[in-house]
Amino acid sequence: MNNATYSGDSSPFSFDFFAPHPSQDADLLQQLSFVPGLKEILMLRQVHALEHATVWLLGENKNLDSPLETTSNMQLDDELLGGLSTEQGFFLYGDVNISDLRRAVTLAQHRLTTGEWDLAVHPRCGTNLSVAMLLTAGLAASVPFILPFRPVEQLIGLGLAATAAAEIAPDLGMLTQRYITTSIPFNLAVDNITITRDFWGRESHFVKVCWEE
Repeated sequence: MNNATYSGDSSPFSFDFFAPHPSQDADLLQQLSFVPGLKEILMLRQVHALEHATVWLLGENKNLDSPLETTSNMQLDDELLGGLSTEQGFFLYGDVNISDLRRAVTLAQHRLTTGEWDLAVHPRCGTNLSVAMLLTAGLAASVPFILPFRPVEQLIGLGLAATAAAEIAPDLGMLTQRYITTSIPFNLAVDNITITRDFWGRESHFVKVCWEE
């Protein structure tokens, strides 16, 4: 199995300019309480970050064969693990012991809220795929307006568009995760973890959370 390895200090992007604040989502919810569905959106972003961090820590534990409590600067990805976030919690897929999962969730939230913000993003997140598809479609759609409308030029343009999208999409996807689809889980409390089935009947663990100020 090919496991991607990432260093927590090697990312070209950071939260330096927009450092997360413990009350940022709570303040936003208070100021914009009239916006329908805002709380659910904020919860989904926080759950999404917690899901990613949990997958990172479970992979770290499995690959390093070390206790979950051991802090490492290396992020190791177990590609047999995956997750799906909802505003009520997240589904965790893969062979995992529920006791290890409980410890990983607790430690993941602690590490996220104490500054390890890189754990909030993950290279296998569906956000990256969505960004890549949108970017490829956007660049491809611009080709007829930039190059002469002749077969050879159009084919070359489409090839260049696909190449450019492939180069740009990974970093753009990670940025999208950092600032749009995830948020540090300062307001989440884990309610319980159960073995269940998801919307499509697949067996998984479900980490149920609730909002706390």
